[in-house]
Amino acid sequence: MEYNKENMKQGKDLFKFSPLYTDLYQLAMGQAYFLDGTADQPAVFDYFFRTIPFGGGYVIFAGLEPLLQALDNLHFSDEDLNYLQALDFRQDFLDYLSKFRFTADIFSMKEGEVVFPLEPVMRVEGKLFEAQLVETLLLNLINYQSLVATKASRMRLAAGQRVLSDFGLRRAPAQGGILASRSAIIGGFNSTSNVEAARMFDLEPAGTMAHSLIESHGDELQAFIKFVEANPQRAILLVDTYDTLRSGLPNAIKAARELEKRGLKLQGIRLDSGDLAYLSKKARQMLDAAGLKEVKIVASNLLDELVIRSLIEQEAPIDIFGVGTRLVTGAPDAALDGVYKLAVFKGQPRMKLSDNVTKTTLPGRKQVARFSDEEGCFVADAIHLAEEDLPPEMFHPFEPEKFLSLSRYRDEELLSKVMEKGQKLTVENKVERIAAYSRERLSHLPPEHKRFEYPHIYKVGLSPKLLARRNSLIRRYRQNFEES
Repeated sequence: MEYNKENMKQGKDLFKFSPLYTDLYQLAMGQAYFLDGTADQPAVFDYFFRTIPFGGGYVIFAGLEPLLQALDNLHFSDEDLNYLQALDFRQDFLDYLSKFRFTADIFSMKEGEVVFPLEPVMRVEGKLFEAQLVETLLLNLINYQSLVATKASRMRLAAGQRVLSDFGLRRAPAQGGILASRSAIIGGFNSTSNVEAARMFDLEPAGTMAHSLIESHGDELQAFIKFVEANPQRAILLVDTYDTLRSGLPNAIKAARELEKRGLKLQGIRLDSGDLAYLSKKARQMLDAAGLKEVKIVASNLLDELVIRSLIEQEAPIDIFGVGTRLVTGAPDAALDGVYKLAVFKGQPRMKLSDNVTKTTLPGRKQVARFSDEEGCFVADAIHLAEEDLPPEMFHPFEPEKFLSLSRYRDEELLSKVMEKGQKLTVENKVERIAAYSRERLSHLPPEHKRFEYPHIYKVGLSPKLLARRNSLIRRYRQNFEES
């Protein structure tokens, strides 16, 4: 039976969450809001991050579509309410939750956008309780997917035009492997070994074989032949089960010659251990000498952007990199420090103060404007109040004596409404289209921001009015402290 892509499942079931997929304190605060009559008062929250992972110069924003799908029809089931009742939540609050639907507006940058610290990547406007409740879900989905997409993007920069395939499902955080595969493609990967993710998101599936197939046969040559006969469209042989150069490769070459007699072709060999630079060069020599110049070399085994770059610098003739653990775990950082903070309540700006000035948040409804030069290269992002015109200049967030005039640059606003009153406004984008958008945007980021060692810090600043509002609110808070 032919598979109909038009009817393909798009992962919607994966993104159905109970409102209990949250931290307990969200519900405890919700009960407090309900009892003091503020649960339905208007509020604005911002999602942003403070530090770029991997010592890098940018982040790729990923996870918007899964989040919007998760918020669609978010409600408390009878089972949810019964559980909360067992946790001693009040009955009148449970009655309130029984009628809950997510009705907020969401403003967001496009998925796949290149983003930077401090700037609001998303803005949620709605009732205080609903906007507060979704904090954990939002952070859970956006932080992880953006981390993996950013890691994948760095590997793409290292790999150039060579093929990258996601092999990470077995090392991913449970069902997070589905989202990891999606995010890897957004970041620049070509394919995934994850069959379910390939089905859900119309991705290119890819895979080879495991050592167990060869071990179970006992005879490596016969194992190779039998595998290709069973899988003529996936004829890639793993050659390091016993000895790469003395057994695996010679048997792969013998198998290729035997298979040619049967009208079948060997497509590739995979190296999964040892010195990949040395072995790939030897393998290429042996394959070419046998007239198998079209056979590709696949390499795997704890690869990341630095290892890939090193292999290419050593002129390793590797055609395909299979990357697993360090992709899906975001090694070595493991997490993006995205946060979700209140910016407006009942029409009044709010902010968090801190002894650490970098943790002081920005008050008010905000927009982000990106400025580019005549060649289309990104120059700076200015955070400004949503109600104000584009600023003529911007100031450093923590060193206000530093400023940049913006009048000679072209501008674009990055936040647009993607959900209104809990209803999606955007058409679901295929992952490949999001990936293409991300590649296009990253091409406008100057190379000094993309280097792996000591990247140049991209300029993110505050408009004069936003800076003034922040400073005024700080003075007001501090005055209150002194008077109390």
